Amino acid sequence: MSGTDYENDELVFLDEGSGELDTKSYKAWNILIVDDDEEIHTVTRLALTDLIVNDRKLNFLHAYSGGQAKEILHEYGNRIAIILLDVVMETDDAGFDVVHYIREDMRLPEPRIILRTGQPGYAPEEEVIKNYDINDYKTKTELTRGRLLTTVISSIRSYLQILTINQNRFGLEKIIASSANLFEEHSVKGFCEGVVTQISSLIGLDAEGLLCARAGSVLDRDDDGVYVLGAAGGFAQFINEPIETVQSDEIVEQVNRCLRQKRHIFETDSSVLYINRAGFEAAVYVNMVKDINELDKSLLEVFLSSISVGYENVNLFHELRNAAFRDWLTRLPNRNEFINMLDKPHMYGSDNANVALIDINHFSDINDGLGQEAGNELLRAVSNRLESHFSSAVRKGRIGSDVFGLIGSEEEVCPDNINKMFQSSFQVGDHTLPVNVRIGLCKLDNTRKIGIELLKRTNIALNRAKKNITDNFKYFAKDIEDKTTWRLNMIRRLRNDFADRKLQLWFQPQVDLVSEEVVGMEGLLRWPDGEGGYISPAVFVPLAEYSGLIVDIGQWVLEESCRRIEQLKDQGYGHLRVAVNISIPQFRDRCFVRRVTDALSAHDCDPSRLELEITESVVMDEPQIVVDALRSLKKHGVAIAIDDFGTGFSSMSYLQQLPLDRLKVDRSFVSDIKPGQTAVLAETIVTLGNKLGLQTIAEGVEKREQASFMIELGCDEAQGYLFARPMPFDDLMAFLGAKQS
Repeated sequence: MSGTDYENDELVFLDEGSGELDTKSYKAWNILIVDDDEEIHTVTRLALTDLIVNDRKLNFLHAYSGGQAKEILHEYGNRIAIILLDVVMETDDAGFDVVHYIREDMRLPEPRIILRTGQPGYAPEEEVIKNYDINDYKTKTELTRGRLLTTVISSIRSYLQILTINQNRFGLEKIIASSANLFEEHSVKGFCEGVVTQISSLIGLDAEGLLCARAGSVLDRDDDGVYVLGAAGGFAQFINEPIETVQSDEIVEQVNRCLRQKRHIFETDSSVLYINRAGFEAAVYVNMVKDINELDKSLLEVFLSSISVGYENVNLFHELRNAAFRDWLTRLPNRNEFINMLDKPHMYGSDNANVALIDINHFSDINDGLGQEAGNELLRAVSNRLESHFSSAVRKGRIGSDVFGLIGSEEEVCPDNINKMFQSSFQVGDHTLPVNVRIGLCKLDNTRKIGIELLKRTNIALNRAKKNITDNFKYFAKDIEDKTTWRLNMIRRLRNDFADRKLQLWFQPQVDLVSEEVVGMEGLLRWPDGEGGYISPAVFVPLAEYSGLIVDIGQWVLEESCRRIEQLKDQGYGHLRVAVNISIPQFRDRCFVRRVTDALSAHDCDPSRLELEITESVVMDEPQIVVDALRSLKKHGVAIAIDDFGTGFSSMSYLQQLPLDRLKVDRSFVSDIKPGQTAVLAETIVTLGNKLGLQTIAEGVEKREQASFMIELGCDEAQGYLFARPMPFDDLMAFLGAKQS
């Protein structure tokens, strides 16, 4: 901790040349600083040097390791009032080892221990806090001079009180035992009941009392009224209820007066004890059958001082649990707690239960159109209706921004009942909003399953429901998960193989139909399956598009094609073109045109040797984007072809706008050609191409009669197994050489 870590607190510096306090001349409180950082010793001493507590100054003892600390502890024992102890020194748990040594080996309960760390990640282990008497735990940046002074003063007072009690009253054992038990409590209810019981025990009374606090937030209530947090005896029935339900004007008045005046109130037949720690206040009302003497009052003071830290901790733990397991907006269980409920079937108590996820359609439009506060108000309204529409046996939760979850019997948690809830509109401010939803459901049984898996399956069903055009719901089925798992595995495999450059670009020659001379070739992507075969493009291309990988793969195909065009030119085949398929995600890339021209420039390619093939579906998906991009590329000299023409029901108006060079007759129309029959669609496409002044090329020509028929129609070119199969580039070069010889 540096000097700047003290924020705006004023540091008090030692006079020049002054050293440690002479303990022989002054009575002093011994403060042991254990830290491996010399600067921490200096800053701490400077911050506390002029402090006087109960007419005593401070005497500083210094240890720079756990071992040195043990040596000093052996010399001074319980004459050390406070130990400012670093958690991480020569080892990550050196501080914990010193704590264990003090409390277990040396059996020293008096020295107050304040744990400090400069590494927030090294928080004290839970067992250390539970089992050892730790006064406080702070990061070094938290301990400004003001806070350090406050901590030291309160710790010295605590030390003095413990010493006094050790010397004068056997009841100390009860205090330590009570405090230890209470520190183990993590629930507000359990802690507060323990406080009431222990106070009654300390002063020799039957357990008859209650603890109250302004606890609306602690009990997840909207108000900040005074509630009964814990009680014993006849008051136990009022736990979690407003104090007014006790129906005692005297108790209500005394508790409110205690909280208002922030002090203890001692009456003849009752007492109200005030607890305050870090802004967390409480009042403990105790029925009295005898007057409390001054010794008992002193004992209670010590006890309340000790357990006030526990009261702060239990409230902080409750707030932390709320932050971790409760949705801040709707106060419903959040995703984490919903998974916990799915992990524990007894929490929803039904042998035939369903889990459902409800997604609000177009919720983002409400946020964008009416503002985020209107969106939040709608979510609260949906939450309230969930609570009123479904019985308390149905567990509810908010899983995501606009996704709610339900767990309950299949009679209640079913599509009809959920849709019924959304039949009427929601009132959001001045707006009446109808809400439509999509629902994913998963059937549960009494077989124990992992909660996160159940949520995943229900989410899969929800995603399928979003694609369902007939109903707004979908139940999970095992085959859905299997298909999803298979798809994700294939995508991961495709991504890895692409990164490892295992994909290959093969080429299928295209020929002039009359001369059967090679005029070009189409670049075709191949994915080896690792077992000597290849995965079909019909399988992996949709996966690449789904995952977004198609853009990177498409760019690699472009660059590889340009590189091969350059090699063809070097081998004397500079007149041949290479055709490449382009997907719609590539067109959506605002840098697509530049990427194509950069690839051409990088390999010094003639643009006219590169032909981009697009399908009709690509044109119809984003017509204007495609038209603009193709026009720009056409100006650079790139050739353009429509692939699978006739299968996409394209608009003739867009066809006229495209800067086309070639129409490809789809293989399905070519396969219709049979001896003695006409192929109307193939004939129509070729005729259309000729009318528009475009070259035409037939795909999938496998038989001689198909080639002859296409020649008769006036088709210019063809590709298919009749002429050549797709092949690697080296085989293509051999094929071209054989054609020339």
